[in-house]
Amino acid sequence: MGQTHAERRARLAALVAAAELDALLVTRLVNVRYLTGLDSSNAALLVRAEGPALLATDGRYAGMVEAVCPELEVEVDRMTARALTASAGVRRLGFEAHAVTVAEHTALTALEGAPELVPAGTLVEDLRTVKDEHELALLGHACALTDRAFEAVLPMIAPGATEREIAIALERAMIDLGAEGPAFASIVASGQNGAVPHHHPADREIARGDLVTLDFGARYGGYHADMTRTVAAGAVAQWQRDLYDLVRKAQQAAVDAATPDAEITAVDAAARDIIEAAGHGGDFPHAVGHGVGLEIGEAPLMGYGRTGKLRDRVPITAEPGVYLAGRGGVRIEDTLVVRPGGPELLTKTTKDLLVL
Repeated sequence: MGQTHAERRARLAALVAAAELDALLVTRLVNVRYLTGLDSSNAALLVRAEGPALLATDGRYAGMVEAVCPELEVEVDRMTARALTASAGVRRLGFEAHAVTVAEHTALTALEGAPELVPAGTLVEDLRTVKDEHELALLGHACALTDRAFEAVLPMIAPGATEREIAIALERAMIDLGAEGPAFASIVASGQNGAVPHHHPADREIARGDLVTLDFGARYGGYHADMTRTVAAGAVAQWQRDLYDLVRKAQQAAVDAATPDAEITAVDAAARDIIEAAGHGGDFPHAVGHGVGLEIGEAPLMGYGRTGKLRDRVPITAEPGVYLAGRGGVRIEDTLVVRPGGPELLTKTTKDLLVL
């Protein structure tokens, strides 16, 4: 992976030069990991428009640096951003304004001989949007573990089981199957709790006839899977089946619309228009999806008037939902990769309504 990380830094260096900066100070840890391979709790990276990059971390990670990115010059200092800024030797230094606090900025500008600090936007995040095939393989494996964990817990989704018990079982299954851990705190929402998109699993017992929404994912190699399925605990009422069929139709429309050069707003509209036409526009309060990768939620955000187009090898989610206050809800979600020949689904669990 050393060569891959070097190529990423080279692409970033070209963007730094195009922005008329002498260097970029990378302080978001997830971005440092993307550019070096170092997964730590304290690191910063100086990427010059010309010349080698410089990494700073503290003594806890010195040995790890030698193993992960031995090609980089390293400065061992607990105050990583300040150490790099003081030794930068540049006039115009870009920084990640979306990640640097006011206090940190004040400390950097107070350094003797400090360069001009220039907000540089989301240069690294923009690079991260399009994945290479190695990244997609890691994400694909995370999604496969997610599918398998869902299959493992299906037998316990029954009247009398609690939301919390199912959520714990899901996360245990993912780890037992080989995941580093859950990609995020798992959601299990039953009955009327299904009307809350990000419901926290509680001690509510599942009742016969409930719809149960499970939103979860495994993390593997740093990459985050995301899948939602809604199942039924026993026979369903007609309104529940109609709601499920509506969301499934909308979700498939979003999946089909996710092609290279598709407008992000068009993908959102593909699902939203179907739901609005059924009279439930006000019951779909969130975006149709988002990017996934080293973070569970990253660019692009698919909705809310966001501009831009999809590109080849961008992994996203497609997750429309309809939520009826006091009654329940349905959400169906897949992680997929935008491809020229059509979307590649990474989460492959059936989307037929499972009546358990």
